Amino acid sequence: MHQSFWQKFQHNRRAFWCLYIFLGIFGISLFSNFLANDKPIFVYVPGDAIYLPTFITYPETSFKGGVFETETVYQDPYWLKLMLDQKAFILWPLLEFSYNTNNYSLESPAPSPPSSKNWLGTDDQGRDVLARTLYGLRLSILFGLGLTILSAVIGITAGAVQGYFGGWVDLLFQRFIEIWSGLPLLYVLIILTSFIAPNVWWLMMILLLFSWTSLVGVVRAEFLKGRNMEYVRAAKALGVRERIIILRHILPNCLVASVTILPFMLSGSVTILTELDFLGLGLPPGSPSLGELLAQGKTNLHAPWLGITGFFMVGLLLSLLVFIGEGVRDALNPRKLTLKSA
Repeated sequence: MHQSFWQKFQHNRRAFWCLYIFLGIFGISLFSNFLANDKPIFVYVPGDAIYLPTFITYPETSFKGGVFETETVYQDPYWLKLMLDQKAFILWPLLEFSYNTNNYSLESPAPSPPSSKNWLGTDDQGRDVLARTLYGLRLSILFGLGLTILSAVIGITAGAVQGYFGGWVDLLFQRFIEIWSGLPLLYVLIILTSFIAPNVWWLMMILLLFSWTSLVGVVRAEFLKGRNMEYVRAAKALGVRERIIILRHILPNCLVASVTILPFMLSGSVTILTELDFLGLGLPPGSPSLGELLAQGKTNLHAPWLGITGFFMVGLLLSLLVFIGEGVRDALNPRKLTLKSA
């Protein structure tokens, strides 16, 4: 009996539950600003107004009795007393630290061990590890998704052009990819970061220059096979435009192989970002990063909670993505036998 992709995927219980765990982690990380922040989510001052500090930046003078025209420091005892005197209602996040908040009231020198206030301890700059982990997970997953999607679009396009037209087009493209893939990515990053201030967008563009080649070989092979099929030759004989033949007749057949590789490309994107941050060649200093957390664990061996947290989160994230990729691969494999559900 024919089974849909989702039905086949559900038969792989490990991949099925890994997908839900991954979506749960990703969903929680998307709300990091509401779970871990040094700004209130909601402030209501009776007889005055309603404030949303998480979304809008307010100077201290926006509040009755405020003095400074700079952004309000919501942890300031003066502002807290001001709100208490006005009987304001303040809704704080679950964790009152953002990824860049320094805790100046630590009971021991930073990095400090886990406590009731800092559940996973602090790093060597007094920043909350749990908050940085939440923001780091969000940044890593979004970065990986963006890099994977852009790489897939470019790689599928390049492979389709190579495989469909063949001949000199295919030959020149292949020689170019061989030379391009041989460039040392690490050295290129070292050279570029020496005169370009690194940020998320620059880093994604640099990595995109080298990551798009992952799908070219698979798509090229499918198009080389598909362009000789009888239905493709019939479409050419009927005068169908080449763009229509590529998009409607051949491309859907190679998407199965491409989709199978995407989860592994996503795990590779997360890994390369973590590696670069660990080496200090990735995101700007101070950015929430799992790689930077691992680097701090290596530097501060007397603070094992740093290395353990970083290792556990990176290992968990990559394991989930690999198991999901295996489930997608098996669900799209027509030769894979699936057992009927009870």
